[in-house]
Order: sequence, then structure tokens, then C-alpha cells
Amino acid sequence: MAFFHNRTVNLLNLHTVVSMAALAGGGAFYSAYLLTAGVSVPGVLLANAAIFGVRLVLRSFLLALAVRIGLRRLVSVGALLMAVQFPLVAEVHGLGVALLALVLASAAGDTIYWPSYHAYYASLGDAEHRGQQLGIREAMTAVVGIVSPLAAGWLLVRFGPRLAFAVTALVQALSALPFLWTPDVPVLRRAPGAFRAAFSGIALFIADGWIAAGYMIAWQIALFLALGRDFLAYGGALAIAALVGAVGGVALGRLIDAGKGTRAVWLALGTLAFVVVLRAGVQDHPALAIAANALGSLAGCLYIPTLMTAVYNQAKRSPCPLRFHIAAEAGWDIGIAAGCGSAALLLRLGFSLSAAVLSALFGVATVFVLLRRYYTAHETEAVDRTLLQPEETPNI
Repeated sequence: MAFFHNRTVNLLNLHTVVSMAALAGGGAFYSAYLLTAGVSVPGVLLANAAIFGVRLVLRSFLLALAVRIGLRRLVSVGALLMAVQFPLVAEVHGLGVALLALVLASAAGDTIYWPSYHAYYASLGDAEHRGQQLGIREAMTAVVGIVSPLAAGWLLVRFGPRLAFAVTALVQALSALPFLWTPDVPVLRRAPGAFRAAFSGIALFIADGWIAAGYMIAWQIALFLALGRDFLAYGGALAIAALVGAVGGVALGRLIDAGKGTRAVWLALGTLAFVVVLRAGVQDHPALAIAANALGSLAGCLYIPTLMTAVYNQAKRSPCPLRFHIAAEAGWDIGIAAGCGSAALLLRLGFSLSAAVLSALFGVATVFVLLRRYYTAHETEAVDRTLLQPEETPNI
């Protein structure tokens, strides 16, 4: 298991697991709680769109900060700032100042954290073991996701939103501890061609952001409503999904590293498309909605390693991984903001949440085309390198 030998990646995966404990716990109740706090379904979608719109504006300041303090400190600061948003969730009561503060705090934390995290992971991971390292990461976070939503739902019902989201904030802050033992990655002041090298990443992330708007945000709202706005039932559905997904990522990661990325694309995106259609059709049936949510977790364990292996390897080969991810994340903000805005518009026009979920298929089709092109070229390049190697002659 050579993919375990990279101590830094192991620490990064530990950080990810702790952070995802927060995001799969209180973070997964973000939209659900806003609905119970008096925000309408279109309002929740527009609030999410606003977060990603503000992120797009704030991103212009990130590079200068990264050059000054380096990637390790930047991602540490981002992890800590991510914690600030959670206590603010409990203070929202309909449209107002508290919701505005939540949008701004969420945007600030996300803007610093996600590009720096992806750039850091891309820089320190191993290209030849990338699929398996990501598979392990996704499987570990899926296991954490079994306990976290159950605990968050129980805290919300038993002690109320302030304590529940305060605990979430504490867990997220603790996720920064592994960075005390990881190396720094300096950011170049100049990196000609870095943003040009990110065009493929931007395209992938625009499409992935559009998928997330329907497949994740609109679906979480639909699932919560299907379960009668019951926090415990919602947490249980998320836990079941995590249990199903815990076994998916490692096997596919091996497939990618073995040079079978094209096959992985068909499997991952085909599964994702099937789950999108299934989710759109079961929102009036609680038991089927729980099953569709569980299958979505398995699809994520297939999809994320397939997507992020391509993205991380392209970022590592680019002149500057951080610039690559700043540009790619800007694409993601555009995609998810547009997707959330379109979903809100569909609801205003009288369509159901099913239509908002189904809209994710446009992103699925786009990602399929882009990833298939990437893996086909990558596998062809690997074959060419093998053919160009001189044949070995036996010693006589």
C-alpha cells in the first residue's frame, strides 16, 4: 500500500476527515435549518447563490495573501475562518441582517480555504497514487459522515441550534491542528502561463458547480421536506447514505491509478446521472427518498476521485497549483451560483424541486465529455511513453 507512505498526505486526509465531520454534521443542516428559521425555499437557494457570488469577488485578494504567508498558513487560516459561519446560522430568523452576516462570513471562509486546500493537496500528493489517495480520503470521510449527522440532528432537537452549531464550529476549528506538522509550500510571485493552464480546470469546475446546485443543495432541501422537516429523520438519512458510500472510493481509485480512467468516467458519471433522475422522481415518497440519498453517497465516492484525480494532476503540472485552483474555484462559484439562481427561478415560475434537481444533468453531461477527453489523452500518453522506451536486452 504505497499510497499510505506519504506522511503529509496522511495528515492532510486526517484534516479532511475532521473538517468533513463538521461539514457532514452541522454543515449538512445549513439549508434545512434556514427553512425552519423562516427563509423560503427560493430564498435559501438565492442565499447560497449570494455566497458564491461574493466568493467570486473576494477571490481577487487571495493570491497576494498567499505569496506573503505561503500555502500552509493560508489553508490553516481558511480552516479556522470556516468555523466562524456556523454560530451565525443559529441567529438567522428570516431575511435580515443575520442572514447577510452569514452570507458574508461563509463567503470569506470558503474563499480562503477551498482554493488553498486543493492547491496544497495537489502539490503534496503523489500523481501515481492519486486515485487511491483520494479514494481513501473519500471512504474515510464517508465513515465519519455516519456519526456526524446523527449527532448534529440529536443536538439540534435536544439542545437547540446555538449549541449544535457551536459544536460544529469547534470541530471545524480543530481540523487545523494537523497543519502544525505539514510542510509549507511557497507561492511564486510570478508564474507565467499559470492561469492559461487552468482553462480545463475552470471548465470542469463550472460544470461541477452546476451539478452541486441541483444534486446537493436543491436535493438537501427536497429531502428535508420529504421527511417532514424532521431533523432526526434527516440526520438518519444522511447517516445511512454515509454507510453505503464508505465502501465505494478505494476500488475506483485503484482503477484510475491502473490506467483505466476512461472506464472510471463511464462508471462514475453513469451512476451520478442515474441518481439524479432517481432523486427527481421520489420526493413524495420518504422511504424512496432515503434510498436515493444513500445511492447518492455511493455515487459521490465514485465521482469525486474520478474528477479530482484529473484536476489535482493538472494543477500539479501547471506553473502554479494555487493560481490554477483560484481560477478553477472561480469557475465553480460561477457554476453553482448560476445553478442555484436558475433553480430559484424555476420555483418562481411554478416548477417543482424535481425540476431543480434534474437540471444537474446538464452539468453531468458536460463533466462526462471533459473527463473522458482528459483520461483518453492521459492513457494514450502513457501508452506512447511505454512504446518509446528501448527494449531491454539480456546480459550475455
